Amino acid sequence: MTEHLNVFSAFIRQTNFDHIPTDTVSRAKLIIADCIGAIVGGSAEPEMLAFANSIASSGNARILGSSNFADPQIASLINGTAGTVLEMDEGHQFARGHPGMHVLPALLSASENAVDPVSGRDFLTAFIVGYDIAARIGLSTSLNPNMHPHGTWGVVGAAAALGALNKLNEIQLSEMINIASSLTLATSRKTMLEGGTVRNAYTGVANQMAHLAHGLLMAGFSGEKDGLRSVFDGVVSSFFDVEAALEKIGERFEVNRNYFKLHACCRYNHAALDAIWIMIEQHSELQCPKDIVRIDVESYFLAAELNNQKPRNALAARFSIPFAIATTLINRSSSVHSFTGSVLSNREILALAAKITVTENSDMSAKLPDLRPALVNITMRNGFIFSQEVETNRGDWQDPYDNAQLKDKFMSLTARRWSTKMSEAVYKNLMVLDELPDVSKVFDT
Repeated sequence: MTEHLNVFSAFIRQTNFDHIPTDTVSRAKLIIADCIGAIVGGSAEPEMLAFANSIASSGNARILGSSNFADPQIASLINGTAGTVLEMDEGHQFARGHPGMHVLPALLSASENAVDPVSGRDFLTAFIVGYDIAARIGLSTSLNPNMHPHGTWGVVGAAAALGALNKLNEIQLSEMINIASSLTLATSRKTMLEGGTVRNAYTGVANQMAHLAHGLLMAGFSGEKDGLRSVFDGVVSSFFDVEAALEKIGERFEVNRNYFKLHACCRYNHAALDAIWIMIEQHSELQCPKDIVRIDVESYFLAAELNNQKPRNALAARFSIPFAIATTLINRSSSVHSFTGSVLSNREILALAAKITVTENSDMSAKLPDLRPALVNITMRNGFIFSQEVETNRGDWQDPYDNAQLKDKFMSLTARRWSTKMSEAVYKNLMVLDELPDVSKVFDT
């Protein structure tokens, strides 16, 4: 009954950096850089500045984007929350969530608080196995459809990373997983659709709970005999597919199946936006959005849910296909500034968004999770109809962004809080992370 716990614990304990494929290490570095960029960029938002100031504490773990430090739990909470604010963090389409942002903040703060320096190799190993455990739980479960995935299985992934970092034995690791399973949140999916920004804190709390799980374990607390199955096969999820969770574990590392985002909004928007960008490049007529009569979008069911034509704030805007398309067509950009500030009340954007409808195409829904299709039809005032269909999102392993694009994204996001010199130095250090004897030196400039 607990085969998965034994296999997970053995995988965490026995994974050695020297046995991890080179391409997996390279991918992990890019994911870590992507997470740090998203955190630093998100830390510049007004609510994040206020939140960080309101719970400031003393400690050794840095609050990214500032010169402040805090104890590991508080730093993990702040950094994890900041990393989701802009909707720019990487993700994993099979897990249907964001393993990187659920693992990195806790791991980083624990590394900076360690008694002895943590090497880049040990850090990368812990990150890779923590990401793997998080993604595998995500892909093997079917969460209650009313739940948001943030703050659920990510707690266990972060706890696994801390277990690897602290060299726990297999018995301790199994207990850590069982404890962490019971520290998941009762998240609400409506928050993302209605603009309830408490949703941004889910990931931060998950990272904080990983530290709590480790502290409870060290103090002698225990979990259920099989917390994973108990929580993810009946409480928050309708089933836990053990076979899927363990498939090719140790052979197929889940960081290799991640995706990166360049559009600053929910991933479910991206297929439609990819189609829009193709049409922008092909049809000069779209330079005049006022000539658009209507836009009809067909996509899979998760995307069809994002149909709000008048979002109330930046979070709701990032979960709205009508707004995302409208702001992209008018601003000729789908980056951070197209979803913040005055654009939220821009009459031209809102007028165009009101002309955009989103419906589910059941054939497209059937292609999940391997593909994320969308069909966009734009009807012009002169009667012409421009049409574009895409099969999958840019940025995943099937259609990846190149390293230069990912670095540009990092530089753009970190420019909100760091100097160009600082950003360049940190990115350079991250790309040679496996060569550093002390991971905290990443931020030395």
